[in-house]
Amino acid sequence: MENSFKSLLLRKLTVTFVTTTILSVFFVIVYFSNDLGVSYNQGNDFIGWFVVYAMFIGLIILIYGNTVSITIEYLQRKWFQQYGWLYVLILGLFGLANGVLFQDVMAALFGMVAAIIYGILDKWLYKRALMGKSIKPFFVIPLASLILCWGCLELISPPRPPFTKEDAVDNATSSKGTIIDKFPEDIGKWEGTIGEYQVIRETSAEEVGKEIYIVTFTEIWKKGNEKGTWTLSYKVDRQSSTLYSKQGDIPFYNMTQY
Repeated sequence: MENSFKSLLLRKLTVTFVTTTILSVFFVIVYFSNDLGVSYNQGNDFIGWFVVYAMFIGLIILIYGNTVSITIEYLQRKWFQQYGWLYVLILGLFGLANGVLFQDVMAALFGMVAAIIYGILDKWLYKRALMGKSIKPFFVIPLASLILCWGCLELISPPRPPFTKEDAVDNATSSKGTIIDKFPEDIGKWEGTIGEYQVIRETSAEEVGKEIYIVTFTEIWKKGNEKGTWTLSYKVDRQSSTLYSKQGDIPFYNMTQY
């Protein structure tokens, strides 16, 4: 009895895994075919979207699909003939319930197809178990296929353009409503007067690592014998822009502006 239960549990989990993988890959392919944007890491995008779909689809199959499947198997053994086609048919009809849940005809059709795929795989695994055959290929082949798809997509992805100083400055100055709004949005200087002050504002960038930059905003002011400097620096890469250092005091005329 215990071995029978373990065998049933392993079979259902295996079918859940394989069905989820098949459907998730299908939806990712549909998504990619409709996505007109340029992706520089298509393999990573593929895996990322696969995980999103797999979590959603897998949860439905794990809870609803397995509950219905086990119930149908039990009822067939007790009251009906154990025809494989009948099991798959009944399971497919229950798959239509997705249409009720999401109030969508396409969801019902996809649910039915998913249930039929589940049912066919389930019966296939059941027959293999009776013949004493291993179910390892049902884990190895999907995983190997995912790795192969990831590798191929990464190879054919267009090369990512270099992340330059100019790009770093664009990232650092992309936010609005901050104290650096008055600085040049490109590498360079601005000179002018603010009230009685002679002011120089400079935006500069220095590479400190591979595609990692320190973007510095420097302000120099002078009024008669009064003068001063303050700087604000950010460490910038492709994904982020974080405060790196701050030196000096913001001049009075700036404090009245912000």
